[in-house]
Amino acid sequence: MENNRKIFWGWYIVSGAFLVMGINYGARYCFGVFLKPMAAEFALSRSVISLAAAINMLVYSLGSIFVGRMLDRIAPRWITTAGAIIAACGYILTGFVSTPLGLYISYGLMVGAGAAGMGVVACSSSVSKWFINKRGLAIGFASMGISLGTVTLTPLSGYIVGVFSWRVGLMALGVITLMIGILVSQTLMRKTNPEAYGLLPDGDKITIIHQSSTAQAVHKVSTLTIFKDSRFWTLAICQGLAVMISMSVFVHQVAYATDNGIDKMAAAASLAAISMTGFMGQFLFGWITDRIKDPKYGSFIGILFMLAGTILLLNVHSIFQLYIAALIYGFGYGSLAPILPLLVANRFGRHVVGSIYGLLTFFIGIGGAIGPVLGGFIYDHFGSYRYLWLINIFVLSCIAVAILTLKKGKQYSVT
Repeated sequence: MENNRKIFWGWYIVSGAFLVMGINYGARYCFGVFLKPMAAEFALSRSVISLAAAINMLVYSLGSIFVGRMLDRIAPRWITTAGAIIAACGYILTGFVSTPLGLYISYGLMVGAGAAGMGVVACSSSVSKWFINKRGLAIGFASMGISLGTVTLTPLSGYIVGVFSWRVGLMALGVITLMIGILVSQTLMRKTNPEAYGLLPDGDKITIIHQSSTAQAVHKVSTLTIFKDSRFWTLAICQGLAVMISMSVFVHQVAYATDNGIDKMAAAASLAAISMTGFMGQFLFGWITDRIKDPKYGSFIGILFMLAGTILLLNVHSIFQLYIAALIYGFGYGSLAPILPLLVANRFGRHVVGSIYGLLTFFIGIGGAIGPVLGGFIYDHFGSYRYLWLINIFVLSCIAVAILTLKKGKQYSVT
């Protein structure tokens, strides 16, 4: 009987989410490696090229709404498989573009749409449905794939760009996304939730209810109901701004470093440095949220690390300073992916994680779209990224305060 298997199927979902998110975000966060060579070849400003990343984020966020709704009803493998195919085609076509419009369609529209099917909404929400007691640990493990993918693919992309061209680099990302995305999706992401297969969350043999006597009743949820909930808007604004900052860093940090006289390969590796400590942060923040009273405190600590790293980034003049800033910032950045689905499940309920996470991702995507364009705009007008980092410092300070105001309340079930 499946109930008696030694390995609970939820851990296969975790493994699949780890690999899918690793390929998806690892490939997307390489965009900063291609920014300067693309701008040079097309003789265009960085803000024009950065608009492709902004469109990518907007399409990704819109797609995530539909992904979240579908995920509450069908197995994730079909969503992630479709995402892998669309994203791979987008990367490959980007390697052949000759105009900004072509870039916006291939990378912005196609890769963005495919990424939604392979993103945190599909993967982390799937993991959340299989765990209660070990949810933080499970999502932490799955989220580590994001950093491992970035650590692996960013230097690889930098090497390919240096030896061959940015076009070959993008086509290579497309092939990797297609092969690994489909294989993992079809083998490890086949099931929806434990109850549908006669199982219980965490692999328990007996149902264990973790609710106090004062716990709120479960309510049916609609989009209008969610939009009336202040907790939703607190999460949407805080996470949207945090992603705005992280995307501005991933797209512009390499260019910022090379502008300060740092070698191109070393500058590209600084993104891998962010992901290296992000890898540790994703595990530790996921693990610790199973052991603290409220996951919002883990989020607060993560934002403080991002703030400290950004302050150091403001004054980078050497490779050593760049890597120290990246390592500190990366540890805090590692809190974003695992803690948001935990906050959603904690505040709204396990069975609506996909729907609410999808709606949140739409607003998060708006912030993510602003980040790259804001960085390009500031550089084009001031010839420096200094004001971008100052804005990021101010915004992170506001997020740290706002996240502490997040209250608990009623939970929901799917309509």
